[in-house]
Amino acid sequence: MGTDLPRSRRHRRVRAGIVVLASLVVLLLVATGVGVVTVTRSFPQLAGTIELAGLDAKVTVYRDDAGVPQIVADTAGDLFHAQGFVHAQDRFWEMDFRRHVTSGRLSELFGESQLPTDTFIRTLGWRVVAEAEVALLDPTTLGYYEAYADGVNSYLDSHRGAELSLEYAILGLQNPEYAPEQWTPADSVAWLKAMAWDLRSNLDEEIDRALLGAALSPEQVATLHPGYPFDSHPTIADGSALETAQASAATVATDAPGTVPDTSVGAADTATALGALRTSLAALPELLGPAGGEIGSNSWVVSGAHTESGAPLLANDPHLGPALPSVWYQVGLRCRSVTADCPFDVAGYSFSGLPGVVIGHNQRIAWGFTNLGPDVADLYLEKVTGDGYEYDGQQKPLIVRQETIRVAGGDAVTIDIRATEHGPLVSDLAGSDFERIAGTTETELSLQWTALTPGRTASAIFALNAATNWTSFRAAASLFDVPAQNLMYADIDGNIGYQAPGAIPVRRSGDGTVPVPGWSSEYGWTGTIPFDALPQVFNPASGYIVSANNAAVGPDYPSLLTADWDQGYRAEQITLRLQQLLDAGTPMSGAMMSEIQGDNHSAIAAALVPVLQAVPVTGDTRAALALFEGWDFELDADSAPAAYFSVFWRVLLEQLFADLPEGTAMVGGHRSFAVVETLLAQPDSEWWASAAVAANTAADSDPDAYADLPAADAGARETVLALALVDAAAETSDLLGSDPTRWEWGQIHELELTHASFGTSGISPLEWLFNRGPYAVAGGSSVVNAVGWDATEGYEANWVPSMRLVVDLADFDNSTWVNLTGASGHAFHPNYTDQAPLWQSQQTRPWRYTLAAVEDAMRNRLTLTPVTDAGG
Repeated sequence: MGTDLPRSRRHRRVRAGIVVLASLVVLLLVATGVGVVTVTRSFPQLAGTIELAGLDAKVTVYRDDAGVPQIVADTAGDLFHAQGFVHAQDRFWEMDFRRHVTSGRLSELFGESQLPTDTFIRTLGWRVVAEAEVALLDPTTLGYYEAYADGVNSYLDSHRGAELSLEYAILGLQNPEYAPEQWTPADSVAWLKAMAWDLRSNLDEEIDRALLGAALSPEQVATLHPGYPFDSHPTIADGSALETAQASAATVATDAPGTVPDTSVGAADTATALGALRTSLAALPELLGPAGGEIGSNSWVVSGAHTESGAPLLANDPHLGPALPSVWYQVGLRCRSVTADCPFDVAGYSFSGLPGVVIGHNQRIAWGFTNLGPDVADLYLEKVTGDGYEYDGQQKPLIVRQETIRVAGGDAVTIDIRATEHGPLVSDLAGSDFERIAGTTETELSLQWTALTPGRTASAIFALNAATNWTSFRAAASLFDVPAQNLMYADIDGNIGYQAPGAIPVRRSGDGTVPVPGWSSEYGWTGTIPFDALPQVFNPASGYIVSANNAAVGPDYPSLLTADWDQGYRAEQITLRLQQLLDAGTPMSGAMMSEIQGDNHSAIAAALVPVLQAVPVTGDTRAALALFEGWDFELDADSAPAAYFSVFWRVLLEQLFADLPEGTAMVGGHRSFAVVETLLAQPDSEWWASAAVAANTAADSDPDAYADLPAADAGARETVLALALVDAAAETSDLLGSDPTRWEWGQIHELELTHASFGTSGISPLEWLFNRGPYAVAGGSSVVNAVGWDATEGYEANWVPSMRLVVDLADFDNSTWVNLTGASGHAFHPNYTDQAPLWQSQQTRPWRYTLAAVEDAMRNRLTLTPVTDAGG
């Protein structure tokens, strides 16, 4: 990128310790025909006939030119058996890697370097909870998971090593003894825990507040963590839509948020524990992308009263970390005859390793997801002495279990996992050797999290796939315990709706914004908010519903969902775009929905630029500042003002908040927007004054570099803004050249598609095999086209719309979709990254759904048949 900024958090993912020999072998493979054979031998059979044990009848798998499969079967068991087989054909390495992450078994693949990750995941107990959830499944749902596992295993029975994927050939250079074991239902269900973890709401904000509170006043912390701007940004459900929910929730209202707990005991130990936890969190693999406030999504639905067709339109684009292959897998699942025993005729986005469709539509309804973001995880300060902890004045024994981690190339490691009644102790994972240091601090941290209690989400997916109306849709949503989501709804009868499901705790005291004392039951959970009390909307008078991680409810909602909503800039812009069209009497089309998904308007640029244009800088800085004249505040990839403003934004945040404690920097997204907008209206704020002192010191130390600055008697705010403008002009010139008119945002705002396991190995030929890009991209943090970046680390994309879809309820074949990468997980396969250029340029593909349309677009037809008798 041309800067000395730290590399993206994505580069802290799993690093496989491949030896130098691997580099030489890869070079040899690439240089010879052996490489072609090794690379292509894992490409799946897409046409003809394959016999599979366990099938009851023939299954047809259609694929289009993008390699997207549409599976047609007679029975539900055969349908999911085939889905497991097809997922394994295209993505088995991804599936195997994920199950090792979710089970805390990465050390089995990559050796002792992965012990810290495995120890943390085992401490949380994802696999333990997943196995408990499988044991609770009803027979029908369990049968679906077993059929899916049988399909995966059918593929494993006939493929080994490099026949499964190129990654196994590479892994064999370091770990030749490894062979994947059979797939199980728990392998699938455990992925739901990873999804819940990466969408874990405000745990990072909770840590951030606690660390800030050790160095700043409560007023300063409040400035950096502002409340939701209910007066200017929309909520998903307005007051009238919440009357039923309020009546239901009245009996579960908590004490007023804002209760300040007594955490004076063990302050030093608390800081140590929080620091250790922050280090552990930063080292974890980010399967859905970097955690924190920038993970989000857009979804909205428009009723037929406002569309060209007279039927609803639904849009969705979840914002996650970029991954290769994409976290999503497009698929269609169709029973030849939809019956009570085989109720599926569904298409959309699935997760490889998980049966069913997560986001999409069936023959009657469509749905989209965004992250509700409720506060479902609390940190407790625990007084631990030896093998016990204090609770309500009594000593209670810690709950201890042992687990053994197998290590490739080394001895197995046995760990003790300790917990209180709140949950596992998560603060004793510090030290460079990542050995536990239990008992060395008086105060430790435990984590209570809804996902650590066995739930019903594993059943919710199938209920959602088979739902046919608002009633059955809500019944399916009621099973969706974690992660708590916003569910958008539309049906072919013209109805639109919204439902917030999820297990959301009710607290005796406190608002979940900071760690609370675990030695008192005063801060415990008393249950969860009843489903019927959660926000819902059905056929609102406005004719549309917008969900973009903004506040789901207003301040009068009687239960505490969270104090850490997204600040609502994306929701405001989507609502504005929709309302402009409606005010003009323009009927909505699917193309218009897609256009809104690509909206690059920057709210913070619109707020800052008019102020910046009045700052009296001179010279080269004034020439750069002239780029803002007539700028529409769009962060387009080819925009010069977007490039300069984005560099300025990073520099301003770095200078204005230079004195924040380590690990609490402003990353540049929605919270940074809100804080700086507020400070703009307070030119005499202590934040400007403090930064101005540093600015003047810098100017005095190098007067030549800061010759463009205004006179020394400028106000504090103008001084800070001027220094940031000067430094940004210099940095942008270094990055993009001395001619401001030739600057382009996409030249520094790039997306690198990085392989989750080998993409950051540090071995260039190996990374060349699996990584793709970079791609010049538009958008930015907290804009509708949410190609976000972390201002503490550089300008490359850290969060992206991981897919985009628009569903047309008038004619499903008029729907559109695009994936971030492609259907295949096999490097060099034609469908490995074939959708990425379309995604980059805001284009989509036709989403063919009816069997006639599927057959018309077919490139390959594969028939899966039951195994014939030996004599047959």
